[in-house]
Amino acid sequence: MASRMLGFVRDAVLTRYLGAGPQLDVFKQAMRTGNLIQNLLGEQTLSAAFIPQYSRMLEEGREEEAGRFAGAIFGMLLVVAGGLALVGVLFAVPIVTVFSPGYLQDTAAVAAGTEQVDRFPIAVRLVQILFPMAGLLVLSAWSIGVLNSHRRFLVAYLSPVAWNVAIISSILFVGSRIVDGDPGASSNAVLEQIVIAASVGALIGGALQFLVQLPVVTRVLKGFRLSVSRNVEGVRKSLAAFWPMLAGRGAIQLSAHLDGLIASFLAFGAQGIMGLAMTLYLLPLSLFGLSVAAAELPELSRRGDWGGEASARLGGTVRRSAFFVIPTAVGYVAFGLLIVGAVYGGGRFGRIDSWLMYLVLAAYSLGLPASGVTRQLNTVFYASGNTRVPARVGVERVLLSAAIGGSLAFALDHFSVNELIEAGTVEKRLYMGAVGLALGSGIGSWYEVARIRHRLAGEHRGIELPTAALLRMGMCAVLALAPSAALWYLLRDLVWQRLIAIPVVALYALTYLTVTRLAGVSELAAWLDGLPLRRKK
Repeated sequence: MASRMLGFVRDAVLTRYLGAGPQLDVFKQAMRTGNLIQNLLGEQTLSAAFIPQYSRMLEEGREEEAGRFAGAIFGMLLVVAGGLALVGVLFAVPIVTVFSPGYLQDTAAVAAGTEQVDRFPIAVRLVQILFPMAGLLVLSAWSIGVLNSHRRFLVAYLSPVAWNVAIISSILFVGSRIVDGDPGASSNAVLEQIVIAASVGALIGGALQFLVQLPVVTRVLKGFRLSVSRNVEGVRKSLAAFWPMLAGRGAIQLSAHLDGLIASFLAFGAQGIMGLAMTLYLLPLSLFGLSVAAAELPELSRRGDWGGEASARLGGTVRRSAFFVIPTAVGYVAFGLLIVGAVYGGGRFGRIDSWLMYLVLAAYSLGLPASGVTRQLNTVFYASGNTRVPARVGVERVLLSAAIGGSLAFALDHFSVNELIEAGTVEKRLYMGAVGLALGSGIGSWYEVARIRHRLAGEHRGIELPTAALLRMGMCAVLALAPSAALWYLLRDLVWQRLIAIPVVALYALTYLTVTRLAGVSELAAWLDGLPLRRKK
C-alpha cells in the first residue's frame, strides 16, 4: 500500500509538470522498454522458477544447500541482467526504433511544422538510463524471492518505496530549479529536463530498492556462495521451470510492448495516458492479487498436495483477492473520472486529460476481475512445476489482444475526446486510440482466465472455482454504487471538486462492506484475521 500510494504521488508530480503530451509519452514508453529486463527475469518469473525449489529445501531443513542454490541463481541473474543492461546502453537507437517505430515520423512532422517535439532522441537518452535501472530491479526481485520463502514479506514489498522516493525527489529538485531559475526557458526544453531527471532518479532508486533488502537477506540466508554453476543442487530443475515461464512472461511483455508500439503511431498523449491508467489498474492487482499469490505460492510448494486441501486453499485465495478486486473494477467504471481528477488533476493535467484517462481506465477495468482470478489460478501451475500452461495461454492472449486492440485503436484515433465532452475551445486536442488498445487488453484478460480455468480443470480435477461467491461479490459492488452516486450528484456544484472523491469513494467502500456482510460474504473476516494484531489476540 505504501509503495503504490507513493507511485500515485510520483505520477501526480510528473503529470503536474508534463500533462498528457509527448514528453509523458516518451517517459512512460521508455520506462516500459527499460523494464523489459525486470519484467522478463524479475519477480513473477523467479516466483515460479526459484521460490518452489528454495522453499522445499527450507522445509526439508537443508538451509546450507538452499543458500548455495540461491547463490547460483543470483550469479546467473547478475551475468544475464548485467549483459542486457549493457546492451540497452550500447544499442539504444535500434531498441527505440523497434519498440517505438512511430517516433521515426516525428522528425518529418517537426520539419513540416505540424509538431513541436521529436520524441526519438529523448527516448534514446532515457533508454540508456533505464536499462541499468531494470538490471538492478532484477537483483531486487531475487531478494524478494528469498524473503518470501522465509515468510518475510514486509521489507520485500516496502522496498519499492525507496524507488518512488528517489524519482519524486529528482523531479521536484530539477523541476523547481529549472522553472524558478530560468523562467524564459523553452517549455519543451524544460519538460525534457524533467523526464531526464525522473529517469536518473529511477536509476538511483533501483539501487536503493535492492540495497535496503540486503540486511534482512543476509540474516536469513545460510550457506550463500556466489557462482554460476548449473551443477549446484536444484539449479537444473529451476532452469527447467524457468525457460517456459520466461517464454510466458515474454508473451505478456510482448503484449505490453505491442500496445506501446501501436500507441507510438497514435496521436500525442496516448502512451502517457495508458501508462497512468495502468498504474491505477495495477493497484488492486498488486495489493490484493499478487500479494495473495505471493504469500500462497511457498505454502502450496511446500505441500505438493493437489487434492481437496489444495482446492479449498485455491478457493480461499481467489475469494480473498476478488473481494477487493471486483469492487475496485466496478468503482473505476462508475467513479473513475472523479478519482482521476482527484489524483492527477492540476497543473498541465486538465479536464481533457482527465476524460481520456478515465475512458482508458474504464476500458482496462472491464478485464480487471479476470486478471485477478488468473493470478491465483497460475499459482497452482507454478507450485506444481508446470510453467508451460501459463506460457502458452499467455501467447494466445497476446495475439488476441493485439488483433482486437490494434484494430480498435486505429479506428478510434479519428475521434477526439474534445468533441465527446464538447470541449472544442481548449488548446490541446486528445484522441481516443488508447481506449481501443485498453478494450483489447480487457477482452484478452477474459479469454486468458477462461483458458486457464479449462486447463486447470483438466489437469487437477479436484480443483474448482468459487463462481457463485464471485458473482455475489459483483452484485454487492453494483448495489453499493447507488448511495455514492447520489452523494456525487448532490456535491457536483462544489468549488473544490477534487475533495468530492474522498467522501464518494469512502461511502462506496463502506456501503460495499455493509452489503457484503448482510449478504453473508465472509472474506472481510478472513482479511482481518490475517492482521498481525488480530493474530496476537
